Amino acid sequence: MGLSILGIFHTFIGLVAIVAAIIGFTRNGKIDLAQITGKVYFYFTLVTSLTALGLSKHGGFNPGHVFALFIVLLILAAYFLYYKKQESKRARFFENFLLSFSFFLSLIPTVNETFTRVPIGHPLAKAPTDPIVGQTLLALFVLFLIGSIFQFRMQKKINKI
Repeated sequence: MGLSILGIFHTFIGLVAIVAAIIGFTRNGKIDLAQITGKVYFYFTLVTSLTALGLSKHGGFNPGHVFALFIVLLILAAYFLYYKKQESKRARFFENFLLSFSFFLSLIPTVNETFTRVPIGHPLAKAPTDPIVGQTLLALFVLFLIGSIFQFRMQKKINKI
């Protein structure tokens, strides 16, 4: 597998963030920064994205680093909306979307890295361009769209109250 100490730490923290998000989606229908799962998702995703900047298969700054920085921007924007725009019902729509979109984007490198490394010795995919990676990401994108529609409708009901 060949992971560095930073790679192991990055992977562990990233998995905790993903589990926290899934628990949040299951319990609350969203990543809720008012809940412990939302806080864990936020901080662990922040650390995961920042540690990704120290990882590189080919050396130097690469598109994966840009991806990580984009995820940081998404979660920081959601954090800002949550803490600075608490009275704004409209801000909740954007906050929910930004956190969900950051989660979906986090799954792209997760799927790529997992499928090209696991099981050890005979990974599911030889490269990120293998059909199984694309099909899995497409299925996750469809789930993201369905989830976003669900969150929009749920937030609309909450805002009427």
